[in-house]
Amino acid sequence: MKRTRPALRIAFLGGLVALAFAALIARLWDVQITRGREYASKVSTSSQVTVRLPAVRGEILDRNGVKLVENRASFEVEFYLPDMVRAYRESRGSVPMTSYRGRVHNMPRDLREADIARIVSETVIPRMEELGVARDYNTTALQMHYRNNREVPYNYRQDLGFEEMALFSEKNLGLPGVNVTVKPVRWYVYGAFAPHLLGYVGSPRDLDKLPDLSKFDFYEPDVEGKAQLELALDSELKGKPGARILQRNAKGVIEGEIGRREPVQGNNVYLTLDARIQYLAEQALRHVGRGAAIVMDPRNGDLLAMASVPSYDPNVFIPSVPARTWAEINKDETNPLVNRAISAYAPGSTYKIPIALAGLKAGLQDKCFSCYGGVQYGNKYMRCWIAEKRRTHGKLSLEDAIKVSCNAYFYQFGNAAGIDQIVAMGRLLGLGQKTGLPLSGESPGVLPGPEWLSFANPRARWSNGLTANTAIGQGDVLASPLQMAVVTAAVANGGTVYQPRLIEKIVGQDGRVVSQPPPVVRARLTAGGGVTAEQIEAVRKGMWEVVNEGGGTASRARNDTLTTAGKTGTAQFWRSGIKDNHTWFISFAPYENPEYVVVTFVQGAKSGGGVSAPIAAEILKGIQHLKDGSEPVQLAALPPAQGNFLFTESIDFDRATVAANKLSDDGETAEVPSSPAQENRVAAKPNVREEADDAGKVKNKPSPSTVTAPVVAQQRSNPIQNIFQFIGGKRNKPAPPQSASDRPPAR
Repeated sequence: MKRTRPALRIAFLGGLVALAFAALIARLWDVQITRGREYASKVSTSSQVTVRLPAVRGEILDRNGVKLVENRASFEVEFYLPDMVRAYRESRGSVPMTSYRGRVHNMPRDLREADIARIVSETVIPRMEELGVARDYNTTALQMHYRNNREVPYNYRQDLGFEEMALFSEKNLGLPGVNVTVKPVRWYVYGAFAPHLLGYVGSPRDLDKLPDLSKFDFYEPDVEGKAQLELALDSELKGKPGARILQRNAKGVIEGEIGRREPVQGNNVYLTLDARIQYLAEQALRHVGRGAAIVMDPRNGDLLAMASVPSYDPNVFIPSVPARTWAEINKDETNPLVNRAISAYAPGSTYKIPIALAGLKAGLQDKCFSCYGGVQYGNKYMRCWIAEKRRTHGKLSLEDAIKVSCNAYFYQFGNAAGIDQIVAMGRLLGLGQKTGLPLSGESPGVLPGPEWLSFANPRARWSNGLTANTAIGQGDVLASPLQMAVVTAAVANGGTVYQPRLIEKIVGQDGRVVSQPPPVVRARLTAGGGVTAEQIEAVRKGMWEVVNEGGGTASRARNDTLTTAGKTGTAQFWRSGIKDNHTWFISFAPYENPEYVVVTFVQGAKSGGGVSAPIAAEILKGIQHLKDGSEPVQLAALPPAQGNFLFTESIDFDRATVAANKLSDDGETAEVPSSPAQENRVAAKPNVREEADDAGKVKNKPSPSTVTAPVVAQQRSNPIQNIFQFIGGKRNKPAPPQSASDRPPAR
């Protein structure tokens, strides 16, 4: 009996061990076999990172389908800062900290956070220096990004060159938080081509307020329109975002991409613009330092061209502009960011056309007035420009007065019509108010009258002298080239006032027309406007004489093929005590059946007839060659037009000469200087990239002579799908560079 007890005990213990092993085996079976997939998926999920892919913007095209704005692929290096902090803590046990003054519940506090600048300089930059792909950066901007937008990857490098792509492709850095990605970025195909109209894009300012921020580990925000059409049509152009799922190993290193949902491209916008005519206007206008040109179809209000100089290249702002470059643009006193086509200036004698319509509405069609060199109003003798030549115009009809631009005639004509009629006609024509064009920075101008004066200067009283000055487009009158194009179009087409139109249609990626806004009629001068077709024809005839008869002020705008009618204008203006006249030419052609309205405006010139009219004539000459096919326009990328303050006396395109710096008076100027212009700069600034600080200077970086051009790919249907695979576990060698004919112009 004593011998059996140890045996029983051993058997009992053995049974317990066997049961324990059986339980362990059963548990292992359950975990690894029965529920293996469940646990594997949990492990996989914990090592996955979701990254939001920004939406792809739609393209902007001209009326003929010429692409003006599209997207290209930019290969970039991004830092996922929280991953870097976590990996640093796991490898070294603790994280270096830095202090800053912040606010908690709106109360100032001393706060601490990870010193991300030190972490990057110790763990990331040395490895990049070894490969020669490091670049200087701003450590302060890096720290601020971590503090305020840590969910958004920090963009360290943009537009990697081909050799750099090869290095990143062949040498896996193996650094936690470092990832090379590809993004669709905006590309303005022809550089400084209609930038004041197209605008530019940038990243959103308030990243912490983005609606779907919490759905992703890292958030790649959509770019948004910042100015002009990019801003006005942002809701149509922006698409839908996608997503990437990245695999991260136990060390925090991104190993590759295991899933992707492609972003959806936004709608395409077709403009009424004709890229060829826009190019002609841009080239002709670049003979002066500051000015604007507009080409409009008087039959429907379609804008065919809108140019302004000086100009800028919006590609410089994409994806961000260096702080130094942005400072230089803002210091430029010629204001390249101002769209002079929609800014308001004293229109000078071109304003005699709406005055003529107001007088005709008042029944003055048969009224003649005499010019004896000037007219007395109160204690002020207001002279005609011809008095400077010791001559007079004598007795004139309306048509003759338009032809010779007699100030004395219009002093009297305007007062005979009355300021109320002038204001009423101005409102019908859209003067003193914005046109409704979807562009930022448009000036309404000034349509002066007793009611306006009571607000501008309550103590002042309207007088006949003010009416006289208004009648020649000086004093308080301000109008934009766009507004004067609308006026000219109404005269050209026989009395229909169109709202200018810039959007032809909006088309989805499937080819479906989303919207197509029709032409909008603002008013009809012959139906409720109080003017007859015969009266409008009298104004048209006077404008024809301006160009085509001896004694007219715009003989240099004559065109034997496209018969042109027009009106010159020159308003006195001084800038810092220096003569800086505002000169104009409004015109339409061909005279019998007008198809084009051309308005040109130049700051700092002698006269409308000597400077603005030849520019308009050159544009119409180019259009004529387009129509007959003799000189097709070859579009090419344009550099920014440089501004200047030279005083231009005359332009001769046939002789290719521009006479400048010869100050002399013009035959159309009046004695009273004009009111200051209404020039509005682009309100929203682009994304500005801070210059590198001393702490962000790197050692081993290639010299500028060895830096290769960025890998740039033109994108057609989908900018993500059309590029070679680099991320997502498919680290293939980069594709060969494009040929020169396929590569977009250098930026």
